[in-house]
Amino acid sequence: MLIKEYRICMPLTVEEYRIGQLYMIAKHSHEQSEKGEGVEIVKNEVCHDPVRGVGQYTEKRIHLSNHLPSWIRALIPKVFYITEKAWNYYPYTITEYTCSFLPRFNIYIETRYEDNAGISENCLQLSQEELDKREIDFVDIVLDPLPAKHYKESEDLTRFKSIKTDRGPLQKNWASDSSPVMCSYKCVKVKFEVFGLQGKVESFTHKTVRDILLLGHRQAFAWVDEWIEMSMEDLRNYEMHTNEATNKKVMES
Repeated sequence: MLIKEYRICMPLTVEEYRIGQLYMIAKHSHEQSEKGEGVEIVKNEVCHDPVRGVGQYTEKRIHLSNHLPSWIRALIPKVFYITEKAWNYYPYTITEYTCSFLPRFNIYIETRYEDNAGISENCLQLSQEELDKREIDFVDIVLDPLPAKHYKESEDLTRFKSIKTDRGPLQKNWASDSSPVMCSYKCVKVKFEVFGLQGKVESFTHKTVRDILLLGHRQAFAWVDEWIEMSMEDLRNYEMHTNEATNKKVMES
């Protein structure tokens, strides 16, 4: 099992990002969905935990077979989706991905958000065994290359300047000079227990997760002027309407 801890700094506060990440997820899911492909929202409801209190539970089906490499498509049925379950007890979240016909495939992500530039040594409180296996990967939202198909000039953070917050454009080493700054700490565990394919699938999955994290966090800041003045009530209304539109798009026959 591969364990990576991705650290992604943002020119935001943890409190600001609470709205920003939810807005980004809803809008990004809608943009990336199309007829028969994309993200179908199954549940979005309040949940309770005896330790962490009140949170938000979401369940989604990610229909993406046409977006996979040919060597994976050859192994899976044409009607294919991954189930995402997420428990959001902000600033701590748990996300799990499973696939019904591949019970030995699992992605487990723990996330914590802190107001710093990625300097916490073990904010997710990993065990010593996990720390010994952990690989830390700093994801640079400004300079790390995106797949060409995802590049948009309006989301290029070396050019983007927020009108409402007066933040940006961002340059090399921006995190050490910026205020505010926060970090998203994500411990990602990928497990695929199939002899002969384990290493290849786990490595491909981590690359895919990293690309998604890079794009999503870039967009969260590039869209800051769209969400920075939203309340949580505004956000929930936006989620409801956007999710309905996304489901309709994905389920079109």
